[in-house]
Amino acid sequence: MTLQSRTASLDRSDLSARSIDFDTIPVVDVAGLWSPNVREREAVAQAIGAACRNVGFLYITGHGVPQSQIDAVYRIAGEFFDLPLAEKLRYDTRQLQRHRGYVALGGLAADPHDAAAYDLQEAFEVSLELPASDPDYLAGHIMFGPNVWPEQPVEFRDVVYGYYERIRALGQALFRGFALALALPEDYFEDKISKPMAQLRVVQYPPQPEPIDPRHIGVSPHTDYECFTILATSAPGLQVRNQAGEWIDAPPVPGAFVINIGDIMERWTNDLFKSTVHRVINRSGAKRYSLPFFFGANHDTVVTCLPTCQRDDLPARYPPTTAGDWTVANITAAYAYRKARAG
Repeated sequence: MTLQSRTASLDRSDLSARSIDFDTIPVVDVAGLWSPNVREREAVAQAIGAACRNVGFLYITGHGVPQSQIDAVYRIAGEFFDLPLAEKLRYDTRQLQRHRGYVALGGLAADPHDAAAYDLQEAFEVSLELPASDPDYLAGHIMFGPNVWPEQPVEFRDVVYGYYERIRALGQALFRGFALALALPEDYFEDKISKPMAQLRVVQYPPQPEPIDPRHIGVSPHTDYECFTILATSAPGLQVRNQAGEWIDAPPVPGAFVINIGDIMERWTNDLFKSTVHRVINRSGAKRYSLPFFFGANHDTVVTCLPTCQRDDLPARYPPTTAGDWTVANITAAYAYRKARAG
C-alpha cells in the first residue's frame, strides 16, 4: 500500500499563513439537498462540485444542525479532557489496542514523515456503534465494533453519539449531492456507505505559545484518508494549502461546517475533486475544540475510477484499492498505538 506522499517535501519551519475573505473558500447553502424538487437538489450539487474541483474545501450552511448541539459536545469534551490523566488513560488506545477511546498527547502524528514529530492535541475516537458479535469486528477490522465510553462525564455517551448520528445523516445527504455533482444516479453511493467507516474525533488543542516548534503543532500537514470530512471547530487555527503552495487561514464561519475532500474521493474522481493538504496551529490563546467527522465508505468497497471521471484523454490515474486497505494503512502510519503493534 503506497500512502500519500505530498506532505513529505513541505517546509515544516514555515508556520505563517495568509488571511483571506471567507468567500475565497466557497460557502454553499445545502438546504436544497432535502428539496422534493430535483432541480433544486441539482443546483446545490453543482455548487458543491465546483468547490470540490477548484479548492477541495468549502463551508456549508443550511445543514439543519443546531449550534446548541455542537456547543453541547464542546462542553462535554471539556469536562472529559479536564479529568485527571490517570482517569483518561483507562480508555487509552495504546492500552486497549483498539481504534476507539482516548488518544493522549503524542499519540498521533498526522504527517508520518518525521519520526520525531507528533501532534499537539488529545482526542477521543468514536465510530459506528456495533455489537461485540459483529462479524467484521470478530474478523479483526479495527474500524468496526463497540465504542469505548468513559464513565465520566455521565452524559458523554448520549451527547457525543447523538451528535455522531446527526452528522452521519448529514453526510449521507452530502453523498447524494456528490453523486449528482459527478453526473451519477443520486443513490449511487448508497450501497457503498451502508456500514461506513465513519469516525468522529473529539479533539482538544492546548494553546500554543510562541516560539512554536514546527514538529509539534496542533495537526501536522496531511490530507484526510476517507471520502470527505465534516468539521465543526470552536476557534481559528485551521490552515489550508492552496494550489500555489500558500498556507491560507480557514477560520470558523458562524453557522457553517467546513467540508473537505479526502483521498478516497480524490481517487474515485481521478483527481477531479481535490484532497487538499491542511494543518492546525492553535494561536488562539485558549483551548480549541474540534469535531472532525471522517466519512469513509464500507470497508470492502472497491475504489476505482468512476465512469464519469475518465475518458480516452483522461485515463484512470490510480490502481484499484479497497476503502478499508487505504484507510487502515494510513491510520497505522499515523497513530502511535498502531505503529507499536506493527513493530
